Amino acid sequence: MRPEDWRNMGLKDDEFKMIVEILGREPNYVELGMYSVMWSEHCSYKNSKDTLRTFPTEGERVLQGPGENAGIVDIGDGLAVCFKIESHNHPSAIEPYQGAATGVGGIIRDIFTMGARPIASLNSLRFGTLDDAHVRYILDGVVAGIAGYGNCIGIPTVAGEVYFDPSYQGNPLVNAMCVGLLETDKIKLGKATGIGNPVILVGARTGRDGMHGVTFASEELSEASEEKRPAVQVGDPFMEKLLLEACLELINNDDVVGIQDLGGAGLTCATSEMASRGNSGLEIVLDRVPCREEGMTPYEIMISESQERMLMVVTPEKEEKVHATFKRWGLTSTTIGFVTSDGILRVHQGGKVVAEVPAHSLAEDAPVYCPAYQEPAYLQTTAKLDLQTLPDVEDANQVLLQLLAAPNIASKEWVWQQYDYMVRTSTVVLPGADAAVLRIRGTNKGLAMSTDCNARYAYLDPYVGGKIAVAEAARNVVCSGGEPLAITNCLNFGNPEEPEIFWQFRQAVAGMGEACRALNTPVTGGNVSFYNETNGEAIYPTPVVGMVGLLDDVKQHCTPAFKAAGDVVVLLGDTYNELGGSEYLAAIHQRVQGQPPALDMKKEKTLQKVVLAAIKQGLVNSAHDLSEGGLAVALAECGFANGIGATIALTANGLRLDSLLFGESQSRVLISVSPENLSTLLELAAQNGVSAAELGQTGGTNMEVAVDGLTQLKLPLRQLKKAWQEAIPCAMK
Repeated sequence: MRPEDWRNMGLKDDEFKMIVEILGREPNYVELGMYSVMWSEHCSYKNSKDTLRTFPTEGERVLQGPGENAGIVDIGDGLAVCFKIESHNHPSAIEPYQGAATGVGGIIRDIFTMGARPIASLNSLRFGTLDDAHVRYILDGVVAGIAGYGNCIGIPTVAGEVYFDPSYQGNPLVNAMCVGLLETDKIKLGKATGIGNPVILVGARTGRDGMHGVTFASEELSEASEEKRPAVQVGDPFMEKLLLEACLELINNDDVVGIQDLGGAGLTCATSEMASRGNSGLEIVLDRVPCREEGMTPYEIMISESQERMLMVVTPEKEEKVHATFKRWGLTSTTIGFVTSDGILRVHQGGKVVAEVPAHSLAEDAPVYCPAYQEPAYLQTTAKLDLQTLPDVEDANQVLLQLLAAPNIASKEWVWQQYDYMVRTSTVVLPGADAAVLRIRGTNKGLAMSTDCNARYAYLDPYVGGKIAVAEAARNVVCSGGEPLAITNCLNFGNPEEPEIFWQFRQAVAGMGEACRALNTPVTGGNVSFYNETNGEAIYPTPVVGMVGLLDDVKQHCTPAFKAAGDVVVLLGDTYNELGGSEYLAAIHQRVQGQPPALDMKKEKTLQKVVLAAIKQGLVNSAHDLSEGGLAVALAECGFANGIGATIALTANGLRLDSLLFGESQSRVLISVSPENLSTLLELAAQNGVSAAELGQTGGTNMEVAVDGLTQLKLPLRQLKKAWQEAIPCAMK
């Protein structure tokens, strides 16, 4: 075998030597392909595994942590919530519709593979700037792909986030999350156990789409990436709906021993992982694999990433029933092999053995690297932000209008209106709030869920940025009335072989870990997406957090919208002279500099405790997390839904006007309360050492803010909403 053979498949020379040592011989071409996909960064996590082990992954509610298709958390009453987030970045860059659509399809399969019924989809999206026609094309295609798949399969897309920045110009991020519900005694794992048990392949026929998709996802994008369109899978949501229902029926009837979806690395991944987890082997016959293209080679069949396929292990006495069930649902199912005891994945075609490798070596024995790391040189420059040299606000009205029209703050209604967010009619809080809330049918409970990350913070200080991503996700869940339970994450970074990139990664993980431990929100699983670079230029480090929280009583949910005139507006938390990494600094002064706002996890935890207690006691009419754009933007957003303005009186207390109005100090929540509940709320905050400032009153149709008696903001809510609502639709015309 020639060096170019394994190098072209993304394997290093030393990795090829390891394979030879494992096998005691050189691999054949099929085996080489199997190792290349399973030892890719996408599948093996060879550059990140050591760092990921530092995450807290256990907790009293955690039923399944990392290592399976998705994490599972107990929510009481014999029920559990199953959730995970994954990336489909590179495919979406070259084929936006199918890249995004199959990302949604893949994460949905991860959920029902565990025995859970998917109830909601979320996403986290990043694009370049909207003045670029190609970026608009990518955005349009991605949103259409998410909508097309989710709407067809009948799972509501209920929440997410969309950001724009030049760092994503050539490399968009498309992170898809799915949440499901299941009974705790119905959990299924991706294990092949029971010697002699049949192995059944079900769903779509295998084609040549998605060839070497995981290898493609483990390399940088370049001008040549357009040639790799065959690496993008093609999705069929209608077939996936049938597959979902059939699999859940079998799982609920206890007809399944183990089950695994076929995603990245296709049949190679599903067979080797199931065998490895079950400490078993598998014999499979490729002649029995239904193919939709003639003349497919063993190599092609084993690494194809054709969508809407599942691998299932059943007992011999259930085999006929399982096939009959799939036939009734209009699906093709074929017994392609059986479970063995020798730990070998043995692949046959045409009466010959075409691959014979230890299953564990594919799934678990990839080399683990500890890349060199060092602090990026750019931090020496970006850290230098002297607020004394920054002109303060001259016209706060104009600044607020500009910020509301900035794409990162502007309404994302253009995006989420394309999604069906009400299908199944369980959605209680619609997109556009701090977090989505869904009712759990048959109970009084609800689930709150959110995706969050400020990548600009992570760029300026990955450790603090990682902390803030977790804290903000939890804060959003709390503002909706939910108790944060656990997180999943999608860690999007550049090339880990670059010391500065790997330093970003390590720091972000450490910060996230600290926040998770402080808030008691363990990591149940997730995804690492490296090599997000275009022609050597990396994206901002983007550690996205997906958070799920529990409402004991869904009727106690809360939203950001002011509910009535005459309520008292209260700010919980402290404001500082902090503008580093803010949207104000970037949008108004075109500067990405400074330190992100400081985050004290003890203060954050106490604040969340007070907000949640206040909501549960019925003291709060609205609650809104302060994030991009600070206090002024939050006040405007609270007024938009019901057209209720506010008259606010602030005291500067030595703060700059820009910091006071537009700064993004952490651990702050804006709430409104009925006058009769004000004293109780203030007492609750005081008892817990949380700052609480009475700012003013809701009412009227203007947003009016005075600072030290001088009016700084006074604009009709209608005008503010127009700027906020029209920015993205106008940019997309």
